[in-house]
Amino acid sequence: MSKRKYIGYNNLYLHKFYKMIDTPNLSYINQLSNGNKTFKEHLLNIIKKELPQEIETYHSCLKVDNYTETAECVHKINHKFKILGLEKGHKVAEDYRLNLLNKSKILKVDFENILNVLLLFIKTA
Repeated sequence: MSKRKYIGYNNLYLHKFYKMIDTPNLSYINQLSNGNKTFKEHLLNIIKKELPQEIETYHSCLKVDNYTETAECVHKINHKFKILGLEKGHKVAEDYRLNLLNKSKILKVDFENILNVLLLFIKTA
């Protein structure tokens, strides 16, 4: 059986990659809404409602070390990363999800830092 490799700060390149910070934006939502302000507000309201709930579920699963369910929560949250323009954040979340499936919490702090940035962003969006 091969030893599983965890994704994290194994080399300088990854370290620099994960240290770069994405700035959340509404570019994708603006593109989807195509100038329809009602539709744009509807999408934002869904994100504002769902994201805090998904984060709460994530913390509940993490608290009891349910790695599989936590990975599923990260997967759901990761869709919001993409919608809000967090390309690098999306990569961190995907790597963290894979780590969780291998019962590792490597990248937890990075993922949660991105969550905090995202929560601040949606409060003002």
